[in-house]
Amino acid sequence: MIKHIVMWKFKEGAEEQMKEFLAGLNALVGQIDVLRSLQTGVNVNPNEKFSCTLVCEFDNMDDLKAYATDPRHVAVASKIKGLALERCCVDFEE
Repeated sequence: MIKHIVMWKFKEGAEEQMKEFLAGLNALVGQIDVLRSLQTGVNVNPNEKFSCTLVCEFDNMDDLKAYATDPRHVAVASKIKGLALERCCVDFEE
């Protein structure tokens, strides 16, 4: 099992667009077969750097690559261009 964790730091004032982006990611559940689970969350700790996170599970790295290039995922991800100041990611095997 592969866990895919992504965090973004959004521009000040982009909270509504961030929530729309997260809703778009959540809508991918059930649409992309290789996606085993998906959770998103908005950071509630003002002392931390990142605005929100995504945690997904895949059976293997090939499935993660298929998700990353799936047109439905690409369409959602493209909506934050210019809004996210930073992104960090880690993928680990469980």
